[in-house]
Formats: sequence, C-alpha cells, structure tokens
Amino acid sequence: MADCFLVSRHRPSPQDIPAEGKRRFRLTIEFDGTDYAGWQRQENALTVQQVLEETLFRLTGENCRITGSSRTDAGVHALGLVCHFDSATRIPAEKVAFALNALLPPDVRVRESGYAPHGFHARYSACGKVYRYSIANGRHAPAVGRQYCWHVPVPLDEGRMREAAALVIGTHDFSAFAASGSVLRDTWRTIFCCEVRRRETDLFLTVLGDGFLYNMVRILAGTLVEIGMNKREPSAITEAFRTGNRLALGVTAPARGLTLLSALYEGDEKKALAFFAD
Repeated sequence: MADCFLVSRHRPSPQDIPAEGKRRFRLTIEFDGTDYAGWQRQENALTVQQVLEETLFRLTGENCRITGSSRTDAGVHALGLVCHFDSATRIPAEKVAFALNALLPPDVRVRESGYAPHGFHARYSACGKVYRYSIANGRHAPAVGRQYCWHVPVPLDEGRMREAAALVIGTHDFSAFAASGSVLRDTWRTIFCCEVRRRETDLFLTVLGDGFLYNMVRILAGTLVEIGMNKREPSAITEAFRTGNRLALGVTAPARGLTLLSALYEGDEKKALAFFAD
C-alpha cells in the first residue's frame, strides 16, 4: 500500500466558505446509536444531527446547520464521526466541546472541537472511513455490551472468514453489497484493509476504504458469518463482484454491531492504519 493513499478530490466551492462574520467549526463526535434513527434529520424520528443542532441553538442562539461526514443507519454507533457548522459565536473553538457536552444527552459526546481549515467540508473533504463490526461468538449472549455486537452462538471458522475478507481488498464494483433500493450511480469503491480478528469469544471485522455504500459493511459482515458457518464459500465474494447479484451474498448483519471508528482526511494514513496494528 502506498504511503499516501488517502487523496481528497474535493475542490472548495462557495458553500465551503462561511458567510461574513462567521467561522467554520469542526467537531469529532462519539455517540451510542441505540436510541437514534441514524445521523441525518428526519421528520418523525429522533436523530443525532437533530440533537446536536438543537443543542447548538441552546448554546449560541443560532440555527446552525450541521454537516456530517457520514449518514449512519438507525442503531449504528460512532467513535469518530466528523462534522462542521458555521457560527458567529465568540466561544473559543477548543471550548465548544466542553460547552456542548454540558448540554448534550449522555449518549452523544463531542470528543474534539476546533476551527476547520479553509475550504473544509466534513463530507466532501473526507477521503476514507474505518468501520468495525463486532460479533459475540460465545454460546451465550453477553449482558454487558450486548447493544454493541451481534450474537452468533454457533462456532465460526475465522480462517475461512479471513480468506474471504482478503478478497474484498482492492477496487471493485460493490453494487451487490448495496441495500435494495440504493440509487447511487457510482458503486465502485476501494478497500485498503479488511481484517477479521478473534479476541477470545469475540470476532471483529475492521474495514478501511475510500467510501462505503448503504449497508455495505453490514452485508459484508453477514456474508462473512455465513462463510464462517460453512453456509457459503469464500468465493461468494468474487462471484458477487462478477455478477453484481445481491443474492450471491449473505444476510445484512444487525445495525447494533457496527461502529464508525473514524472519518479520514488527507494526511490521516497513520491514524487509519493504527486501527489495524497489533
């Protein structure tokens, strides 16, 4: 893998420049997605974006629109979702995290706040993401941490799962890995790292890529579990790439096992690879 593999193709536009009298702030957000209908605002369900925007209004008195790096599904968690907003607040950027955390519910936290660099856009400047899917593979479901994993009580062959995970690495048409109803025209993505590791009775799938389709990691996780159960062959991955057929793959794994570890920007290669270090 090249030393510099995270390349942003984003070119700043007028929407990336704050209005006069305002500055752009960058936040890194952690949240437990159990009680939320995902990141993006919805009319009839509570989302993380809504909670953050309402809290910003309480703090600044401004109706700030927050733009996130990812649109996580209902029930999915995050440790490093990045977002930005423009504001005229005089609160020092590094203090915004403390001010927001004093008002936010305990399942949403700002891990870091600061001023965004010129032309920064949380979504369009991003050039990669790291996700982790957690599987509890003991005979009995865990009591502690059950909302952050998928319990699979039957033995899983992680050797077969690793063999299949390695086939995902590279640039491929991932149309078979997209949820039904997805309307994206461009379904080609590059996966830089994809690993399955066991820690006692827990299995972890960690994936680093330049982008992901809707439900892509959850479909991959469900497929790898079926391969680990000997219900499918590792070649199911290459067959899905060849045919684009969703039926060549396994079930969509439950949302609760998925966590966005980090959104990535140019220069974040070391940060990205640290998630795969022993």
